[in-house]
Amino acid sequence: MTIKTATGRTPKGSVSVILSNGRIQLRFHFAGKRYYISTGYPDTPHHQKLAQLKASEIEKDILYERFDPKDLSKYTPEGAPRKVTPVTPPKKVQPNLSELWEKYTEFQRPNLSPSTLAKDYKRVERCINLHLPSKSVDDAIAIRDWLVKNKPPNSAKRMLTELSACCKWSVKSKLITENPFTDMAGDIRVPRGQSEDTDIDPFSLEERDKIIETFKNDRYYKHYAAFIEFLFMTGCRPSEAVGLQWRHIANDFKTVRFEQAVVVSENGLVCKQGLKTQRRRQFPVNPKLAALLQSIKPEGATDDMKVFPAPKGGWIHADNLTNRGWRAVLEKLDSKMEYRKLYQTRHTFITAALETPITMPDGTIKMLDAKDVAKLVGTSAKMIYEHYAGAMKKLFVPEF
Repeated sequence: MTIKTATGRTPKGSVSVILSNGRIQLRFHFAGKRYYISTGYPDTPHHQKLAQLKASEIEKDILYERFDPKDLSKYTPEGAPRKVTPVTPPKKVQPNLSELWEKYTEFQRPNLSPSTLAKDYKRVERCINLHLPSKSVDDAIAIRDWLVKNKPPNSAKRMLTELSACCKWSVKSKLITENPFTDMAGDIRVPRGQSEDTDIDPFSLEERDKIIETFKNDRYYKHYAAFIEFLFMTGCRPSEAVGLQWRHIANDFKTVRFEQAVVVSENGLVCKQGLKTQRRRQFPVNPKLAALLQSIKPEGATDDMKVFPAPKGGWIHADNLTNRGWRAVLEKLDSKMEYRKLYQTRHTFITAALETPITMPDGTIKMLDAKDVAKLVGTSAKMIYEHYAGAMKKLFVPEF
């Protein structure tokens, strides 16, 4: 048996030993089909003899009708290199935004307040799962465009900021390779005055008094009348008023101590220590406010009893009150009075405190300074100057 080239011919039924690309192959026909078996051997005299032995083995099997075309492995010389077909490893499945946000939330949970978890983080979770056009981090641009189109600027900016923070953490945690939301929030400009603290549209004092009186006479919501009046008279945040207990009211009714707030958590309302921007603050009580507190303090009140309990004794849910009682009472008033949120009680107090002259014991007239009002309500003087005082002062040119 001699080696032939790839174009050489052999008698019918025989196996040819041929060269292909410098390697020895076995070629033959069986049942009308052509077969090739690569030995992997180089073209050397020693390997030619080995190939010829395999060729003879195939011919004998064909001759004795024991050749199985489905099993050619036994004709491949032992030790000969096998042809390996490269296999591309499957692409690692990248977690989607919903999965990343869940892991990020669990990581952040020990450092977050109950209200932040229940409101801010849940808001992002709902947006991801129910509203975004895609949960894939590869679709960051489409997500950004959807947020800009469908959300107010401040909401879109806040959402992109949160998604970027989540993905930044995910990169550090080796869950994804890059943060596709980097710097996206910075491209969104938010008009001033869109946050709750800067959305300032106070009631007039006449409107304030009408609201208080309507609560007092309302069949369903008169229980909240003292709470609403207290908000107007102190300018505190609703969550701070809800959290008051009688131990926070001085026995002589001359001061109120704000040091805790009731907020919404994942498990309902909870009372947390500390306020939004400070640990605590003391509020001086004027005679009108003292009379209100004296009128609602029950006999035998203990320190732990709530100053403003809900009708069934629990904490007042300020959000529910806003959506139901507050809205219902305002709808009964003059239709010319524009609806405003419960938080505007705070803005009403601050505005009135800055605009209303005070008659001192010596008969002199004094106006409260922005720094004094800021201390009363627990905010910064900068906030008062920027969003209240500066907008209310009328400019005039003095004579000189």
